[in-house]
Amino acid sequence: MDRRPLLARGSSIGAAGAAVIALLAGCAGPEQAGPSGGAGSAPTLTIYSGRSEELVAPLIPQLESAVGRDVEIRYGSTDALETQLTQEGPDSPADVFLGQDGGALGTLSRAGLLAPLPAEVVAPVPERYRAPDLTWVATSARARVVAYNPGRVAATELPSGLDDLLAPRWSGRLGFAPTNASWLSFVTGLRLVRGEEGARQWLTAFAAQQPRRFHGNGEIVEAVAEGSIDAGLVNHYYLYRKTERLDPATYPVRNHYVPDDPLGLVNVAGAGVLASSDDQDAARRVVGFLLSRPAQQHVVDETGEYPVLAGVTPSRPFELGPLESLSPPELDLADLGSLERSEIMLQEVGLL
Repeated sequence: MDRRPLLARGSSIGAAGAAVIALLAGCAGPEQAGPSGGAGSAPTLTIYSGRSEELVAPLIPQLESAVGRDVEIRYGSTDALETQLTQEGPDSPADVFLGQDGGALGTLSRAGLLAPLPAEVVAPVPERYRAPDLTWVATSARARVVAYNPGRVAATELPSGLDDLLAPRWSGRLGFAPTNASWLSFVTGLRLVRGEEGARQWLTAFAAQQPRRFHGNGEIVEAVAEGSIDAGLVNHYYLYRKTERLDPATYPVRNHYVPDDPLGLVNVAGAGVLASSDDQDAARRVVGFLLSRPAQQHVVDETGEYPVLAGVTPSRPFELGPLESLSPPELDLADLGSLERSEIMLQEVGLL
């Protein structure tokens, strides 16, 4: 998963957001907020963030006001922070973990390192995008799509499922990013849906199609636009990045969503409160803020990801339907953490 925001710049929360922030800050109680509504002398909260500083930093002043605490952020890759938290165990200084994918959140939950969140905090989020035991909740979502050039791919050619890409007509026309984390998550989802042997069979047949390799999803979208390939397997928001300063109507790439199939996998970024946190109430308010309308608006505008809060729509010129309009394959997002096994399989079939 590419951790860069759509645009590396700040974001204004606005008057409506201020009202939500004030409400959240009021929950802190007078002993937790300083005289000016800030953190005062209350203990500092520590957040481990697998999301980029460019995305998270503009929210920190509003988050601190809402939570009634000063906040210290430690940035890093989601995988590295997951490993660090596992090693630190109950001695971790972290209060909140922001992860880039459901697999990392699931791993920490299964290790007993995350505390259940209050039902009222996670209630706005669709059930499939939160842990059954409420130990973590999604804060945004991203969908896998087939990005294609409409001048080179007929509507009748668009795949309705994985196996359609194995047809002879797709030989040499596809692109993928073998080392990208979003591709590895897709392969992991494929393994979960079809089993180890079924996934191996599909990947072996896909390799025989001679797909072109790229370093990242952005390069794939560019190659589709240039016509050097006809279609590629990417996350949905890369098209929005490429058309930020272009006319989307004339840019020769479209996203094709494939429902009820691993090609349409939906993965999430999310948050959880560490069970070892000394300030559970304030840590839970961090998660509540991330699910508030101003924070959700910031994320959707800066990344092009799907908000998990209903009614939030992009302020930018790109279209996102409601999250619940997507129909991803049935699997437990918490199981997407077995990327190592996916890498081994890809090496064995010659795709890595």
